[in-house]
Amino acid sequence: MNNSLELNEYIKQAVSKYSQSIIRIAFAYMKNMADAEDIMQDTFLSFMQYVQQNTTTFKSEEHEKAWFIRVAMNKSKDYTKSGWFKNRIELSEDLSYLPQEELGLLEEVMKLDKKYRIPIHLFYYEGYSVNEIADLMQTKSATIKTWLSRGRNILKKRLGGFDNEYGFIQAGYEPSENTCGHE
Repeated sequence: MNNSLELNEYIKQAVSKYSQSIIRIAFAYMKNMADAEDIMQDTFLSFMQYVQQNTTTFKSEEHEKAWFIRVAMNKSKDYTKSGWFKNRIELSEDLSYLPQEELGLLEEVMKLDKKYRIPIHLFYYEGYSVNEIADLMQTKSATIKTWLSRGRNILKKRLGGFDNEYGFIQAGYEPSENTCGHE
């Protein structure tokens, strides 16, 4: 960035482009909107530091988005490991503003163990492929496929079955053709 005006504009564009994705990722980890917003702020602070310290920008928009997702995931993990987080009293999040069918599904997704919840969130809510999720979570794509399958099976048992093998049609989350429906 040549000057502070360009830097300011670049940061504004990034905030408008990635805020919702970061909030959703952080919420999937934190299960609390206030904590998710804190993670988002910390992520953008890291972005501002990164941009000011590096003369080169990201290779592509996908690379930039992956950077934001990875940083948000790492910050969420760090936050959940902190002593303050472990010793606090958790307040339940009010999600009553969501349509009833989405609310039930989201509540069940949020009850899943993190290893199932995060891949399901990235796959169905963010639209990432299995290979992209594996890169983001720094694990093998076969592991991601297993976690997705197990997570779907848990949701299927809890919600009483689905109209299809993927289980997310009811809430409008139809998987694309590059998904892992058959493990």
